[in-house]
Amino acid sequence: MIGNIHVGLAAIGAALAVGLIGMSASDAVGRNPGASTQILVQSILAIAFAEAIVFYTLFLVG
Repeated sequence: MIGNIHVGLAAIGAALAVGLIGMSASDAVGRNPGASTQILVQSILAIAFAEAIVFYTLFLVG
């Protein structure tokens, strides 16, 4: 029961983080279109790290 709450909270946190990263990346590309490749790489790495939190939680709870 408690494990389900932890996984749910981790998933909500990761979803919020991915949304904020995407919002910030699109804002940054809008301000400086020349740096779009670098921004894309940085945002993909940040999204991967945010999603890793859910996998850590799944492994620790399961």
